[in-house]
Formats: sequence, structure tokens, C-alpha cells
Amino acid sequence: MSPSSWSYAETYVPEDDVLTGARARAQEVGAVAVGSGAGAALRFVASVLDARAVVEIGTGAGVSGLYLLRGMRSDGVLTTVDVEAEHQRLARESFKDEGVAPQRVRTIAGRALDVLPRLTDGHYDIVFADGDKREYGAYLSEALRLLRPGGVVAFDNALWHDRVADPSQRDDETVAIRSLVQEVAATDGLVPLLLPVGDGLLLAKKEWVPEADA
Repeated sequence: MSPSSWSYAETYVPEDDVLTGARARAQEVGAVAVGSGAGAALRFVASVLDARAVVEIGTGAGVSGLYLLRGMRSDGVLTTVDVEAEHQRLARESFKDEGVAPQRVRTIAGRALDVLPRLTDGHYDIVFADGDKREYGAYLSEALRLLRPGGVVAFDNALWHDRVADPSQRDDETVAIRSLVQEVAATDGLVPLLLPVGDGLLLAKKEWVPEADA
């Protein structure tokens, strides 16, 4: 794909003032927000699933949260986890600008791997991860427990600055993401998809598996 075609596709769904403001807040604190193409994909998935319950790992300043909320049902609840309480404060400002009712967003400050085990099994339509890349494999394990059958897990930065596709790149984050991509493709019960939007968006649907006869 040529750079011009990639740029055209990336900006196909334009961002409004609310998203622009959220991006500005993210830049102020050095939080790298999800790209516009990946954000549009997340909104699309949330809309297709008619998502009512979503978990987000990595709140940032609310850019990805806004995209998810725009695709979710009007009564849907976003549970978003981040180690940085200041980032979540900025995200709440972004959600306020959007006019999101406070009861539709549950912000939890803490490490994802400390918080996720406390969430309800099989309750969520989407789990979106944009946290510590070295923990992506562990996030997948938690997501498979948290998702309902038919739910979708999504990982941002799945191409990691073009490093994942280059086998000579062996830093910890690249190796972790590369292992995740391979694991998702090889896992029975998942329908995988790797999209070249933003910095790469890895998606996988958790298939429904009938219970064994008693």
C-alpha cells in the first residue's frame, strides 16, 4: 500500500473537536493515543456487536474510550483501567466534553493484571488492550476469560512501528507482540484478523463452543 493510500484510509473517518481535544490532552502528558484508523475500527466493532460492556486496558486521555463509547449501545458501560490516575482525570474531561453520562464509564486506577482478575467472567463484549506491550500475552489470557462467546479482543500497536514483521528485531516489546500475534493465530476457538490501521490492530473473535453433553 502506498503512503498516500494508507493516509487516505487512515483519515477516511474524520475526527471532530471532541476527539481533537482528547488528543491534545494525551500529548500534554505523553500518552500515545490510538490512531484514527484504529479508533474507527474499534467504533465499528462495538457497533456491530451492539456492545453493552467493554473493558479497556490503557485509558490514556480518552481517545480510544470515545471511539468505543460511540459504537456501544446508549446504555453501555465502559470499564477502563490505567496505572496513571492523571491520565484518567483527563479522560473524564474528554468524556464530559462528549456528554457521556458519568454512570457509563467506570475508571479503575491500577495495574491491569491486578484489576482484570476481579472482573466478571464471560460478561464483556469487547476487551481492548493498549497497555504494557510486554504483558500482552497475559492480557489475552484474561480477555478469553472475560469475553462472552462471540465477543472480541483487540490489541493496539500490533505491528509496533514495523518491527514485528522484521525477525531481526528482538527487543522485549517487539518479541512480546510478535508472540501474541502468533498465539492468537494458533489458538483454537479464535477467529483472528490483523489490520494495518494505525500502528496495527489485532482482533480476534471468541467463538461459541457448545457445552459437552452431561
